[in-house]
Amino acid sequence: MNSVLKSAKALTGTASRSSLLRRGYSSDSVPDRKVTILGAAGGIGQPLSLLMKLNPLLSNLALYDIANTPGVAADVSHINTGSEVSGYVGDEQLGKALEGSDIVIIPAGVPRKPGMTRDDLFNINAGIVKGLCQAIAKYCPHALVNMISNPVNSTVPIAAEVFKKAGTYDEKRLFGVTSLDVVRARTFYAGKANVPVAGVNIPVVGGHAGVTILPLFSQANPKANLSDEEIVALTKRTQDGGTEVVEAKAGKGSATLSMAYAGALFADACLKGLNGVPDVVECTFVQSNVTELPFFASKVRLGKNGVEEILGLGPLSDFEKQGLENMKSELKSSIEKGITFANK
Repeated sequence: MNSVLKSAKALTGTASRSSLLRRGYSSDSVPDRKVTILGAAGGIGQPLSLLMKLNPLLSNLALYDIANTPGVAADVSHINTGSEVSGYVGDEQLGKALEGSDIVIIPAGVPRKPGMTRDDLFNINAGIVKGLCQAIAKYCPHALVNMISNPVNSTVPIAAEVFKKAGTYDEKRLFGVTSLDVVRARTFYAGKANVPVAGVNIPVVGGHAGVTILPLFSQANPKANLSDEEIVALTKRTQDGGTEVVEAKAGKGSATLSMAYAGALFADACLKGLNGVPDVVECTFVQSNVTELPFFASKVRLGKNGVEEILGLGPLSDFEKQGLENMKSELKSSIEKGITFANK
């Protein structure tokens, strides 16, 4: 039980809503927040639902899926934290799940299996994402949308096009969740550098698939004297982290638990930003002018309106500069694929 409570503290820096008040928030300055998870009964959705239930910054947790959500909601609702939990199932209840949401997290879709490419994922998940985003545009057009459904490099552009057609698009409120790449980079780097992982900070830029994932180990903090060969190997492992898990699970799943953790971390950052906590900075895939590409993952400062500032890449090593150039054609193709699909 202590480890679970420590996990909750790690997500929010506090253990309860009341402790937020003791840290200088008035009762009026900790607003009620509704978070909706679309795909809550799935492999990512269930642990994500658990982790969000532990977060004291939300007051209402709405769980939606096409089946089995009432059971997940009942299970999660028994956890003795302050938020209320509601379960919704089927198309007819989607609107009610979304109404009044401050943040919508989308892990819906099928997971990647051995031998399945992200193109294979696209053929299934693109339609799911398109339909869900049409509902978001109708029922909670001002919510922050955290896209987890893969391939993120394409599903985020799909969402943007859906919102444009509906007249609700706000580029500051649409995020591709790439936090798992950051989590992996920190973990792998800490192991190789023999430093405590809790203090490691590494930006990961680009996209959220294979070569488009570019960890900037030259900017790692704390700095470790790793060889060029070690940096190449760490970069490759970060890029292939999803495949590593898929293969280790031998066809029985993908990176569901670590993705749920990373998704909860990013949602927590969004909640803090909405509540006016200063200097909340995370890496995320957003509409961007950092490169010539229309969408790109980089460090972003979060605030009351979603994206407050998109931060630059900073100084890159020669290896990272080459990695940036190497990714551009693939990332461009994935973005265009999503736009084309959305406009069919």
